[in-house]
Amino acid sequence: MTPERKEKLLNVLSKRQNDITVVLENVFDPHNISAVMRTCDAVGVQDIYILNTKIPRHKKWGTRSSSSAAKWLTVHQFEEAEECFKCLRQRYSTILTTHLASDAVGLYQLDLTRSIALVFGNEHSGVSEEIRALADGNFIIPQVGIIRSLNISVACAVTLYEACRQKNKAGHYDQAGLNSVIKQDLLKEWSIYEE
Repeated sequence: MTPERKEKLLNVLSKRQNDITVVLENVFDPHNISAVMRTCDAVGVQDIYILNTKIPRHKKWGTRSSSSAAKWLTVHQFEEAEECFKCLRQRYSTILTTHLASDAVGLYQLDLTRSIALVFGNEHSGVSEEIRALADGNFIIPQVGIIRSLNISVACAVTLYEACRQKNKAGHYDQAGLNSVIKQDLLKEWSIYEE
């Protein structure tokens, strides 16, 4: 690996955030998953959780929509909701779902600088009742149009860029997010990939 390449990878790793993640519940279209992965990489989200309780485990992601982002992320796949949430609870202090409910908090009222897991549901029915019951609450992206929902990859991008804005303002990108062991492991793993 050239010194320039190593410096680029270390710079990316220095911006990775360990206190925010995305959970995708039963998302059917692998291109939607890949588009979410591309956004995660862009804003420094390292870990992503794929929960498939009603559909088969995905074997690959849509490479066109992801620009191969999956190889730069740590992807956790689960078939059991309880197992997934047990893992999430060990790493994140709050779990919120995107769901249009009377108690939902608007995206811009959320503190996205804290440790948080954001759950997005599938393209047809959103986040399931089972998952909403396991979470700490709901949030919505404010909208003024007739259609009250966004494509999952768009909803995720809007949410993550608000998190990025808040985290940047709070100085999170200027301090180490990942511990040194994880950084070194990822550097070793990433060093085999072409850009």
